[in-house]
Amino acid sequence: MTISTVDFRRCSGTLPRRSLVQLGLSGLGSLALPDLLRLESQAASRTGQSLGGKSIIVLWLWGGASHMETFDLKPEGPLGFRGEFRPIPTSAPGLDISEHLPKLATHGDKLAIIRSLHHNSPGHVDSTHTVMTGYPGKDAPPPYRPDYPDFWAVASKVCGERVSGVPAHMALPRVRFNGSAYLGAGLEPFRIRSDPNAKNFEVPNLQLNSQMIGRLSERRNLLARFDGLRSDIDQSGVMDSLDTYNRKAAELLTSGSVRKAFDLSHEKPEVRNRFGRHAVGQRCLLARRLVEAGVRLVTIDFPCVPGQKAFSWDDHASVWNIFEQMKIRLPVLDQVSSALIEDLHERGMQDDVLFVIMGEMSHTPRVHYVKGNPGREHWARAMSVVLSGGGMTMGQPVGATNARGSLPLHRPLVPGDLLATLYRFLGVPLDTQFNNHAGRPTPILPEGAPIDELI
Repeated sequence: MTISTVDFRRCSGTLPRRSLVQLGLSGLGSLALPDLLRLESQAASRTGQSLGGKSIIVLWLWGGASHMETFDLKPEGPLGFRGEFRPIPTSAPGLDISEHLPKLATHGDKLAIIRSLHHNSPGHVDSTHTVMTGYPGKDAPPPYRPDYPDFWAVASKVCGERVSGVPAHMALPRVRFNGSAYLGAGLEPFRIRSDPNAKNFEVPNLQLNSQMIGRLSERRNLLARFDGLRSDIDQSGVMDSLDTYNRKAAELLTSGSVRKAFDLSHEKPEVRNRFGRHAVGQRCLLARRLVEAGVRLVTIDFPCVPGQKAFSWDDHASVWNIFEQMKIRLPVLDQVSSALIEDLHERGMQDDVLFVIMGEMSHTPRVHYVKGNPGREHWARAMSVVLSGGGMTMGQPVGATNARGSLPLHRPLVPGDLLATLYRFLGVPLDTQFNNHAGRPTPILPEGAPIDELI
């Protein structure tokens, strides 16, 4: 079916939305009528629907974390393949992970580790496209333009906001190489670039005084008197463009719960300390608070941590020693992921929130050396993805790789299978189609089915 025929009632709990979401923030005191009309048009062009309850938090390991050092170690593998680290048992029988993830190991019963995901894209740009759209990607010079809409854009388009007036997708601080392709503008994540661990942390344009609230109300009433005019203009296509950031900033302005979510001082010091007093730790804590406030999708970019040479998980032998850098990076991953899992369970959110740890690829099972420096090169033919919560079946590995960790041995899975599982969790119909730039109905996935072991 095409998007025009999707029955959005299949997203349970939908509600029509006519609120201050339509208002933008290009200087609230100076918004002209054309600006407001454009903003109202953009809001009207969206689905106007919201799906209650379900959210996904993605901890994105930019650069591609090696499965051989994290979630699929091969201590008995051939010399030259196995790394320096050893696996340790988790609280789930038969599920082992890296010795440098001891806190996460205590939550093995709350983890499902996909070990047999694979694709054939060799670079970061094309791999990101492949993993997050299900369609094979291609490397391209900037500015990046995807051929197909990614998971975040599709979910935002189909399901809309989880709570009226709250952005569907927020990125801390960004999502790399993402895009809505032929779905059009207005589906970008609202980016929070600042460091929530900083003493002066604040999100720009999130303060409204009583005078501004009055002005917003006046403009909303004015817009309501121009329904017929808006309809005529909409049909002419004049109002297709919109400054997405300004609109989403206005959404945040009108949502008291979201404004409060950014104030981490409401959290007990021991909770903040458990996540870690660094950028990625406080972003993970903020992600939970944003989900509580009604955000449907939160993406946390985790490229690097203080004290390491690495600026990503892209552990080439030509740039740094993979084992040295992993010893710095993995304890941070251990801390933030275990803290978030504990937090979600303590608050009873584990069934409605799915936590995903992943990157766009992995790295070669064979260790490479450059001037005596060990590292691993790009490899996507075997990679691991970790899931927790979402009401899914936890405490298990899904699939397995061969003795060298180079290829799937059991239950080979493709990105479409993972995405179908995520769509299924959110309630996105898997037969959804959109018209591409050529006007042809195009499925949201070229292949794939929800992973039975999980659902």
